[in-house]
Amino acid sequence: MTITVLVADDQEMVRAGFGALLRAEPDIEVIGEAADGAAAIEQCVRLAPDVALMDIRMPVLDGIAALRELTARGSTTRVVMLTTFDLDEYVYDALRAGASGFLLKHSPPGQLATAVRTVAAGDTLLAPSITTRLIASYVRHAAPRGTIEALTPRENEVLALIARGLSNAAIAGRLFLAEQTIKTHVSRIFTKIAVRDRAQAVVYAYEHGIITQQ
Repeated sequence: MTITVLVADDQEMVRAGFGALLRAEPDIEVIGEAADGAAAIEQCVRLAPDVALMDIRMPVLDGIAALRELTARGSTTRVVMLTTFDLDEYVYDALRAGASGFLLKHSPPGQLATAVRTVAAGDTLLAPSITTRLIASYVRHAAPRGTIEALTPRENEVLALIARGLSNAAIAGRLFLAEQTIKTHVSRIFTKIAVRDRAQAVVYAYEHGIITQQ
């Protein structure tokens, strides 16, 4: 099954480089490019790519504003934000807007296709080195609650481990449970707290004081 991708970045060399790397993959097709957020919205609506790689900072409309608009329109395109460490302050806003994860622009070339496949499969790119550290620093003002009333003690425990960036398999190993059991817990957690994926669950966990940065 071919994964369709849109690359949105205001730097032509970045678009060309990412496009060339992805076109070399037999299961990935680059169906569009955009140099600003407004164009990215138009192409996502018109072409409905499976995945959009979207720079956070772009002219006309930035990547986060474009993502908010796509989310409001009910777009099914999963958006990976392109970022660098000097743009850390935008990561939390991007997660809240519905980002499916992040990709550092200077990541090794081999990680690009892996990132696209991961997100297209419905998973989330949540590297703890980028996501959990940054979320913790930007939601310290939130009043910690420790638990969420709608969740069982086990579900609170699973949510805390999701927020630390652990996969279902890693959580299963940590809690000495079957991976299928963890998948069931994760599904129930998402339903109870009304989030669509792990990225939003991480934000929710930090906002509600389920986890604090060590």
